[in-house]
Amino acid sequence: MKKITITALSIFFLFFTFHFDENVETARKIVKDFSKILKSELTTGMRNGGAVNAISVCSVKAPEIAKQLSDSTDWQVGRTSLKIRNIKNKPDEWEKTVLEKFENELKEGTDVKTLEYSETVEENGVKYFRYMKAIPTGGVCLNCHGSKIKEPVKKKIEELYPEDKAVGFKKGDIRGAFTLKKKLD
Repeated sequence: MKKITITALSIFFLFFTFHFDENVETARKIVKDFSKILKSELTTGMRNGGAVNAISVCSVKAPEIAKQLSDSTDWQVGRTSLKIRNIKNKPDEWEKTVLEKFENELKEGTDVKTLEYSETVEENGVKYFRYMKAIPTGGVCLNCHGSKIKEPVKKKIEELYPEDKAVGFKKGDIRGAFTLKKKLD
């Protein structure tokens, strides 16, 4: 009887681990797709009009990409940050906690490119799988998110985002994170 119980528990934990890993792998793929599409759009935007033009990629194209990925999967897909530009990307409490965890890990020397976190949470009696992956600040990001933003870029940002907080970053900082959420059955 003891052997059957241990075997049953082992099978349960193997299934749970596989199921959990499957969600992580799917989330990683969605983030990879989002990142690849967004980077391509930003590169095109920069090439076709510099940083001022690239602002529209983040303000228009990024939400469209997130919506397309959400519509084509059973995940809610987005981006957030502790220093937001678009008020629609304000982190919820769970996201804020994870972003703060990422910041602490970065201070402890963890490579920003490896920062990710996932867990199953319950919200209003419903279980969700949640995943976040840090977005590192790259050199090109500093055109719109750094400390020395050129006047035409600054003017366009102020026009689109009067309450902007997403400035003062340095290369290697955590710009924000991709955030994904999936309802579990």
